[in-house]
Amino acid sequence: MKARVRRRKFWGWGYEGEGLTAEELEQLARSLAERLGLSELKAAQPPTLEEIRLRAPRVTPPRTLAGFCSAEPWERAEHTLGKSFRDLVRGLRREYENPPDFVAFPDSEEQVGMVLDWAAGSGVAAIPYGGGSSVAGGIEPDVGEGYAGAISVDMRHMGRVLEVDSASRAALIEAGALGPQLEDQLRPHGLTLRHFPQSFEVSSLGGWIATRSGGHYATLYTHIDEFVEGMRVLTPRGALETRRLPGDGAGVSADRLFIGSEGILGVITRAWMRLQERPRFRSSASIGFESFDDAWQAAREIAQSGLYPANCRLLDHAEAVFSGSGDGSRAILIVTFESADHELDAWMARAGAICREHHGEVPEGTGGTRSDDSAAREGAAGLWRSAFIRGGHFHDAFVRLGLVQETFETAITWDRFPEFHAGVLEATRGALAEQCGGGLVSCRFAYVYPDGPAPYYTVVAPGRPGSELEQWAAIKDAASEALIRLGGTITHHHSVGRYHRPWYDRQRPDLFAQALQAAKRELDPAAIMNPGVLIDPRR
Repeated sequence: MKARVRRRKFWGWGYEGEGLTAEELEQLARSLAERLGLSELKAAQPPTLEEIRLRAPRVTPPRTLAGFCSAEPWERAEHTLGKSFRDLVRGLRREYENPPDFVAFPDSEEQVGMVLDWAAGSGVAAIPYGGGSSVAGGIEPDVGEGYAGAISVDMRHMGRVLEVDSASRAALIEAGALGPQLEDQLRPHGLTLRHFPQSFEVSSLGGWIATRSGGHYATLYTHIDEFVEGMRVLTPRGALETRRLPGDGAGVSADRLFIGSEGILGVITRAWMRLQERPRFRSSASIGFESFDDAWQAAREIAQSGLYPANCRLLDHAEAVFSGSGDGSRAILIVTFESADHELDAWMARAGAICREHHGEVPEGTGGTRSDDSAAREGAAGLWRSAFIRGGHFHDAFVRLGLVQETFETAITWDRFPEFHAGVLEATRGALAEQCGGGLVSCRFAYVYPDGPAPYYTVVAPGRPGSELEQWAAIKDAASEALIRLGGTITHHHSVGRYHRPWYDRQRPDLFAQALQAAKRELDPAAIMNPGVLIDPRR
């Protein structure tokens, strides 16, 4: 086994020793108690490993695998739960019902193949694991009956940049590379993947591809799909590698079968990824709007203007307060441009003019190009950025404070947005009132496209001790029903996993589900790959 400098937490976000300080947690508790009309909020202590009782392993690795596998309690606990509200609450209750029987840490494709061969022959479910940041139940070894056991296939030792093609601006990267690790290896070449999901620090390239993650760019290059040039996947039937090309019109894309497959068809082992030169010029502005309607209309026009800002995130009045970016008197539109080639004054000037046409309050001096990202770190944009980066730690804190907290993201076309937004807010607020006696609901646009936004809603409400999961489930059900009923998607970038299955089953065509099941039977005849995600396996 290879030594690790830092150890990821088995409960909560990030690495040991990280998170909110005691002072920050106390300040957050006071602020939220005041906003929710509560007398006080007290933080529960996170679990220690000694308090966790894991069932005994049902299977053990054979001698051929034992050298790179572990059944140590920390490793099994870390690979039991993701980072959703439901995961965190169960972890805080010391409930780790579905641990993997052991964890495999392959450092080569040969070892991945050995694991899959043994699992298929032994009737053991195999769960691909990148950084463990799933908020949709995508990595929990909750595989149901009919399997001899379950193992997690952790790809952390396959995180190298294997080759860089500077002429084409592309690199061949192993799927286990976490975000910082990947960027550190590209930096000496002056290149970047420029894909920064909120989970960047503890999520992997393979996880991004398998879940169709959304990254840094709020327009144009939003999903990981746009960056995949070619890929290699190891299935239980063998390896499958697509041809590396800048574009391809030869039939149905094989890449698309695996982008978003969530580990049900095989393990993504490496991919050729399109890169960009590292930005040298930046310009950023935070524009206030008294009216949310004016704000989203401005965002729509910017999205349709062809300017394609790197950041075009709209915070409604509640989200501005919730993130600490404003006082609630204004909705805030954060607009940022980046380029490795040219200054950006003209682009920002046009975006500012659009905002003024929609009654936006553009700060004096907006539009200057800088050679660093200092503009994005200042004012409302900087406050939002800080809250965004530390979002995982705040999520942990909400759970420790006994609150019900959830986020759900979707997408809808512009013509349907007003009715959609009103309906989602009504359904969510109704569920909050019924389950929690009230609470806070905020909305931001995480992404904007020429044909519609991707609204991202956040819910925070008082929890009843011992009933938090039932409250959460009722609120999530009400919101999810509204998303589907009003024509949106059940998820824009958080994946389907196990939690979104009921609504995904209604969203995707039944005939497509049958086709996907047929593909799974061909590639995974024993149905060992992440069962229960996307479709029900047929063994």
